[in-house]
Amino acid sequence: MNFLIVTHVLHAKKASNYFAYAPYVKEMNLWLKHVDSVTIVAPLLASKEISPIDIAYEHDQLEFKQIPAFNLLNIVASIKTLFVLPIIFFKIVAAMRKADHIHLRCPGNIGLVGCVAQIFFPSKTKTAKYAGNWDPKSKQPMTYRWQKKILSNTFLTKNMNVLVYGDWKAQTKNIKSFFTASYQNSDKKEVSLRRLEGTIKFSFVGSLSPGKRPLLSIQIVEALRKHGHQVRLDMYGDGVLRSELETYLEKNQLATYIKLHGNVTAAIIKEVHQNTHFMLLPSKSEGWPKVVAEAMFWGSLPIVTNISCVPFMLDSGNRGILIAPNVASAVTSIETVLNSPKKYEEMAEKAINWSRNYTLDTFESEIKKLLQQ
Repeated sequence: MNFLIVTHVLHAKKASNYFAYAPYVKEMNLWLKHVDSVTIVAPLLASKEISPIDIAYEHDQLEFKQIPAFNLLNIVASIKTLFVLPIIFFKIVAAMRKADHIHLRCPGNIGLVGCVAQIFFPSKTKTAKYAGNWDPKSKQPMTYRWQKKILSNTFLTKNMNVLVYGDWKAQTKNIKSFFTASYQNSDKKEVSLRRLEGTIKFSFVGSLSPGKRPLLSIQIVEALRKHGHQVRLDMYGDGVLRSELETYLEKNQLATYIKLHGNVTAAIIKEVHQNTHFMLLPSKSEGWPKVVAEAMFWGSLPIVTNISCVPFMLDSGNRGILIAPNVASAVTSIETVLNSPKKYEEMAEKAINWSRNYTLDTFESEIKKLLQQ
């Protein structure tokens, strides 16, 4: 089987290996274990450095088709898109013509082009992984809404399983509720529940970008400290807001209990989850946030905004804390748990038990079924 991946994910090349964002590549490598050859159509940036959060694809029959990245964020970028879009479209169509199975990664600009291109190949078997928020009621960019409409239209999109996060009502028959995973069954080691004693440790794991609201995480921990709680926050990740956050920490003299660590390896993040009490992620939007499931796996109780399929993951607040994106409201919700150690332990135990149903072993088993259809 020649397996085609169409994705917007930025790639880098070193020797004969292609690298990209580790959680995505780690997932794709599970698909690639069950195919004969793979073609990837994606942007490749010579200037992109390979960071600790990048890993390489694992397949000895891999062909990479480079296409330009594009966006519509301003007039100049939009004009450039008019010239590169035909090139991208025809490269994707050419790759689809040779493929036995077409796999789209959505949402994203390249994913949108792929959604249109796949219409011309109704007889080929296809899957699409919609890694964003599938909630029909959520406010999303127009390009995201177009992708959702095309993918769920069974007249335009034939012979495709669309994998989405969450279980949503009134969906077309090709929409399949799915999940993602980070750990294997063999990782199910016994976890010692943390006690709410001494310094209470919080973590933030994600990009330092507006969508993840890292400043809100800082302000929540800052407010808890002002309320007399002995807390600290360790933040892992990098992004455009880093200098702004550093300035805020310095101006408000918070560096003694809030620290920015930058990008680190998955092994370090695993240790973080094993040793912290809570994991903060007050995002504006999510699909199935892996970091939430990872924290739960090791007993770090997630504190997450009430978005996408997160309420399902947290059982509406029974195995984690759902917050509004507001400091005062979030602090009140968190203090309810901080002031009840027994409740905290019960929630953490429920989180551990639930998250361990979603392992890479189960994920790979489901992938094999999709590829055999």
